[in-house]
Amino acid sequence: MSNSIALELVSANKTAGGWLKRYRHRSGSLNCDMVFAIYLPPQAEEQSVPAVYWLSGLTCTDENFSQKAGAFRVAAELGVAVICPDTSPRGCNLPGEDDSYDFGSGAGFYVNATQEPWSRHYRMYDYVSEELPSIVEANFPLTEQRAISGHSMGGHGALVVGLRNPERYSSITAFSPISNPMNCPWGQKALGNYLGDNRDDWKPWDASQLIDRAEVKLPLLVDQGTEDEFLHEQLKPEALQQACAVNEYPLVLRMQPGYDHSYYFIASFIEDHLRFHAQHMGL
Repeated sequence: MSNSIALELVSANKTAGGWLKRYRHRSGSLNCDMVFAIYLPPQAEEQSVPAVYWLSGLTCTDENFSQKAGAFRVAAELGVAVICPDTSPRGCNLPGEDDSYDFGSGAGFYVNATQEPWSRHYRMYDYVSEELPSIVEANFPLTEQRAISGHSMGGHGALVVGLRNPERYSSITAFSPISNPMNCPWGQKALGNYLGDNRDDWKPWDASQLIDRAEVKLPLLVDQGTEDEFLHEQLKPEALQQACAVNEYPLVLRMQPGYDHSYYFIASFIEDHLRFHAQHMGL
């Protein structure tokens, strides 16, 4: 294990022939301690493996996906690692960070905050796109091949991180992503407080805006439940669909009849997403 950063093992559980391990470390980009989880499939005992990064949604930690998605059997079959960061800095003692579920703790929105006091810690974009990959690739048997996925706020994060860094990922998928945060209450609250009132500063953090400037077009799969309580007010997949159509971006949008916003939905289709990533990794 690399000596460049101290990783404290929090827990280790064998599952599907591999190991799910949680680590705590000091984050330079977030200026606080962070916890992430990594699932290493059985193949990682003998060779380096590619990784799928999973970004979770509002109020979640890494454990929601690990405990509810049922992803590790398929990850073990495919020989891919799964890396699950937390959704925000924790315990920074900023005023108001624990006042609401949709802003502050558990709601980092995968942006780099520019407004005080949030800019001191809330730089989840840098953490997810730069710092965490550097840490795990230095300390675990991973190749440089990556894909990215997520749910809700994390679906927004997966879209933004993937679209802004297409050279680093082979594919992007999302469940129920916040597709147009500039034009929904969740996004307006987060972007306004983290980035300020100038809406031009929000555009680089809105997937439907980023599609317009995408020069490299990664394979993109989005699943959305038709009975999702947040579908029309918060998620707005039609905005992403329209942007992709105008720009001939290769989106597969599947509206899944009867499904809601919960992990029952994710568990039903996570296998499709992992196989989609594996296909585009050439596995």
